[in-house]
Parts: sequence; structure tokens; C-alpha cells
Amino acid sequence: MRNLPLYILLLLLPLTLAGQDPDTLKVLKSGTVTPATQDTTAASRRGLQPAGTRPGVPPAGTNQPGANQTGKLPPGAIPPGTGQPGAVSQGADSAFTTGSRQWTLSADFTTEIPVPLDTAFSLFNHYRTADKYSDFNAYTGNYGLPLYQINFFDREWKPDRFLYAHYLPFMFTPANTLFINTHVPFTELKWSNGGARSVAEQTFRVRHSQNVNRFLNFGLIYDIVYNIGQYNLQKAIDKNFLFHGSYNGNAYTAYFSTGINNHESEESGGMVDVNDLSLYEPEGIPFILNELNGAKSSLKNRYIMLAQRYAPGGKRDTVTGEVLKTGPITFSHIGILEWSRRQYHDSYPRSDLYDTVMISTTSTADSLQERILSNTLRVDFAAGRTDRFRIGAGGGIRSELRTFGLVMPGDTLTRPDTVRYNRNSLVLTGKVFNNIGSKFGWNASGDLWFQGYRAGDFIVDGRIYKEFETRKIGNIIWDATGTIASYTPSFWYYTWGSNNFLWQLDHKREFRLMAGSSLQWPEFKFSLRFNYAIVDNFIRMGTGAIPSQNEGGLSILALTVKKEFTLWKLHLDNTVLLQQSTNTDVLDLPFVTARSAFFFSHVFRFKATDGELSFQMGAEAMIHTPYFALDYMPATGRYYSQSETQLGNYPYINAFINLKVKRTRFFIMADHVNAGLTGYDYFLIPGYPLNIRMIKYGLAWTFYD
Repeated sequence: MRNLPLYILLLLLPLTLAGQDPDTLKVLKSGTVTPATQDTTAASRRGLQPAGTRPGVPPAGTNQPGANQTGKLPPGAIPPGTGQPGAVSQGADSAFTTGSRQWTLSADFTTEIPVPLDTAFSLFNHYRTADKYSDFNAYTGNYGLPLYQINFFDREWKPDRFLYAHYLPFMFTPANTLFINTHVPFTELKWSNGGARSVAEQTFRVRHSQNVNRFLNFGLIYDIVYNIGQYNLQKAIDKNFLFHGSYNGNAYTAYFSTGINNHESEESGGMVDVNDLSLYEPEGIPFILNELNGAKSSLKNRYIMLAQRYAPGGKRDTVTGEVLKTGPITFSHIGILEWSRRQYHDSYPRSDLYDTVMISTTSTADSLQERILSNTLRVDFAAGRTDRFRIGAGGGIRSELRTFGLVMPGDTLTRPDTVRYNRNSLVLTGKVFNNIGSKFGWNASGDLWFQGYRAGDFIVDGRIYKEFETRKIGNIIWDATGTIASYTPSFWYYTWGSNNFLWQLDHKREFRLMAGSSLQWPEFKFSLRFNYAIVDNFIRMGTGAIPSQNEGGLSILALTVKKEFTLWKLHLDNTVLLQQSTNTDVLDLPFVTARSAFFFSHVFRFKATDGELSFQMGAEAMIHTPYFALDYMPATGRYYSQSETQLGNYPYINAFINLKVKRTRFFIMADHVNAGLTGYDYFLIPGYPLNIRMIKYGLAWTFYD
């Protein structure tokens, strides 16, 4: 990455030149709020669409992030209508949302997908970014450490994200950048704190965005998680930075983003004896990896992305930036450079945690590196009026240059070799789409690797949506998605070299057939999501923390139901996930995972000051039925299958108060209030206990004056 500044300069140059507009930024007058920024009802706090709008329906021809697992948005924002958690209420101040808009890009980086601004108040105590990525997560006891999603369909399965898959909810990636165009400077601050200083959990986010003129915008986001933890060797430090820019002209459009993701974790290896929870205070519990090991892992990720489009004949509203007219032909270039490195250090590698020592018996210094450079050239064609009938197609070619580096054990313990592998591919990519009005549309897209490392791989995604309008029961939104994929597993499933693990294996292509459908009923505060998958040659980290591939087929079924019941000012907000795998020896899942929040909500109004205070007070519980949860291996940084310890049937309970005054939101929460009162089985991962009772508080403050 020695040439990283040069890459940034070269990529920024066309964006900077395009932004040299002589007109000054004009303060917008009040007008109609676009669907993307429209104030929503309480129903949308649970990911439901507001009646009479369609902010969750992407433009035809897009491949929506979240649907079909094409990509995830950054922490705290997921487009509504995808069936994904985190599509929360966007009740932003109309003074700001009028004329301002926010969006992400489709999976092929060719289309803008509106994303409402996040100013959710209801259940604001869900402050953790991982909870907005997926409803239910399992992690090694301390927030900020690697985690996985309990919902199988929320898990990352794309080969290129192997090294950082368990950190994705915290990271910025090329696929999840949020862009914004605003008529006034926009700043958001979020902060939380919990526990005494010696065991504190702290999170901090600052986001700022500002237009240079009506076409050009720059912004940044800085996220920090600093979590010491109540147990020994549990510290997590996550620092993630994003800088982005966008230029939205009439014919030329450009999007730029660069991300820096840093994650540092202390590694404990899990408890020596789980019965110690009832015998010791958290700081006195012994772990397999102790101070003698001083085991630590780190993940560093960097990326640069530049997407450019040129559409002769295009026209935008000079005030709102909304597309008024698009040219029939669009030429695009998308360039992405991404680099990742994982390191693991252990000063006493002869611990009982490891079966073998390959390089050194006195010190472990493992390092894995991966770099991907991709460039895409494509042409897209569309015909018809956008607001009535539109049909189109597009395609292009993408080059992928990959480099993998690792320390491979030599013939003796004193002869490790640094080995690099180059793996290149060429890919054909395309899509077709059609929308009829604003209530119905469909799209399909696909990639075919025809040359090089992944020759023969393919993936095809499709989506169809329909909004039904009724006067009596409100609007109902239905969609269906599907994915067919045959792909080469990650390079790291084939080749691995380190002090404690070594493998060079042969694997077959994994085949996936996935289908999903969702139904959203905003007026009834109800949503339903069905997912089904057939996976042949399913590959995962198996027993012993080494890759294992299942010979034959595997089926997974999931049903997610969300419903809020309201009586007077009392609310019962429920999320239930049902899952079943046809082979629990290969993939075990909890049959039922549920979260329920019961709270009182009221708005206090003060006539003397003409002000108001929004108030919520209640309790929340999360529980899942027993299953063989994945275990964690510090040396590889991966979760793996185990068949010795079942976890579940433990209620995780917290109590909370949420407040909102003008643009400021507060929460105070007693986290895990039942620790030690309902038993000591509070594990999501074998050997890694959850933190005990802790008072947490935080706030979010938005400025746009």
C-alpha cells in the first residue's frame, strides 16, 4: 500500500474537476419531501413502509443491498423494505429533509437507492451498530469482538470477504457507503458509555457532510468502539473511518469513497471451567490463554472506490437533485482497490488450545494478506418514461486481480517462507429490468466468471415487487427475491499457513439456490419474511477449526415475524425468528430466537415553553432455544462447528428509558439485569460468558443549521 496516496489522488482528480461549478450553493426553499426522505409513522420503526409511500422500493434495475445478500449498509442504516433489521423510523426534521437526500448504490454501483435519514427514537437503546445489521448476533462476550449472525440468511457467504466476515457489521466497505446531498451542513454525534472506567464500554460516532455546490458533496464518518470488558483479556478496539464524495451533474455522475478499518482484539481462548462463573468475580475467572500468552489479533482493511457514469441527455432538478430525465444510454466505469491483513500474536504458543506448533514454540507471529483490484466497464440502455413505464438492460466486463500472502511453515521450525499467490479472473456482468409505474417492477442481474482463477463460477439475482393499495386496511407491500450461485470457495479454505494451522486442501464448488419473500403491512405494524435455501457442497470451518465440506445437499428454512401490539400508551414489540436445517450435524441453528420489548410511551408537552419531551420506559428480553453454537478459534479468527456444548434457554434481559428533546436523543439502560439471578448459563459462544449487570447511557445529537 506504499502507493495509496497516489491512488487516492488519481481517483479524486475527475471528481474534483467535475465539481468546479461557478454557481454558489443556494439555500433551498421549502417544498415537497421526496419519498426517500419523507417523515414516517411509528410502523416504520420496525422496518415497515409508511402507507402511501414507497421509499423501500428501489428503482427498477437495481440489485438492492441486503436482498439476496448482495451487500450490507454501514452500521446504523439499511434501506427500508428489504426485510432487514435496522430500517428504522426516519422522523427527521422537515426543515432538513426538504431538499436533502441520502442514498446508497446498487450492488453493481450503477443506480442510486434512496435511504431515509436515521433519527429513530423508538427503542433508541438499540444503539449498537451490529443490532442494525442483523436482529440477532452471537459474539464472544464483549461488544466489538468478532461475531456471527444467528440468522443464517444474514451471514456473509461471498468468498472475497473471508478475512473480515466476522467484523462486517462494524466496517465500511465499497458496497455499503451512504452518500448524501444536503442544502445545509449536516453533523451527527453519537456517544455511549457503560460501566466503571476499568471495565468501560464506550462507542463514539461523528458524521459530517457538506455540499460545495449544488452538485458536489463531501462527507466523513468516524466510528470508535473501545470496550475493555469485565473479564480478563477481552479488550476490543475498533476504529473505522470513511471519507466519501459525490458529484451529481446532468450527464456526468461520480461517487468516491475510501475506508480505513482497524480492529484490535485481546484473545482469551475461553474459560478454563465454565462453572467458575458462580465462584469468582469476573476479573478473577481464569481463561485458557492468560497473561503469559498475551494473545492478540488485529485486522486492517483499506479500500478506495470510484464509480463514474456518463449519460448523454440526462437532466436533474437544479434544486432537489432529483432525476428529471435520463439518457437512453449510460457508460460506466467502476474501480475498486481493497487490501486486508490479519495478524495473530501469542507469546506462549504451547497452550492447550493448540494441537500443533509449526514454526516456533516460543512466539507466534502469523500474518495473512489479501489484495483485490477490480475494474468494470459497462454500457446500460433504458427506454420509456421513468415515472410510468421503463425497461432496460445493461452489461459489461470486469477484471479481478487478486494477491494472497501468508507465512508458510518450511522444512524445519526455523524456516518459514513468505509466500504470495496471484489469482486473476475476467467476469461478464449484466442485468435486465422493468418497472410499471411506482407500484410494480422486477429486475434480474448476473455475473459469469469466464476466464482465470474462478472460471466457471456464476451468480444470478432476481427481485420482483408489488404494492397493493387498499382504503380499508392500508397498503400492503410484497416482494420476492431469488439467487442462484455456483462459486469457488475462498482461497483461505484451500490454503492456510501459520504457526498452529496448516492446510492445502481440494474443494468442490459450492452451489446455492436461495429464495425469499416478504410481506409488509404498515397499518397493522406487521411484517413477515420467508427464506429458503438449498446448498450443495456446503463449506465451513468444521470440528477442529479446519475447513470441512459437506458432500451432498443441505436445506435451510427461516421465517421472521415482526409485530407490534399497542394498547393506549403501552407497546409490545416482538421479533421472532424460526429456523431449521435438514442436517444439524453440518449446520445447527436454534429453532426459535425471539426478542420482545414491553414499554410505556408518552409525549410530554409544555405550554410555557412550547416544547415537548418524548419518553419511553420499559424492558426487553432476548432468548433462543438450545443448539450447538459455533465455537471460536483465536489463531484463525474464525467461528467453527462443535458438537459438545449446547447453549440456549437463557433469557437476556435489560431495562431502559429513552428520551428525546428536539434533535437530541438519550437513553439509560440496565443491561443484563438478570445476571446471576436466573442462573449462570449466559453464554452465546462456548466458554465466552456475556458481561454481567451494567448501567449504560448514551445520546445522539444532530446539527443541520
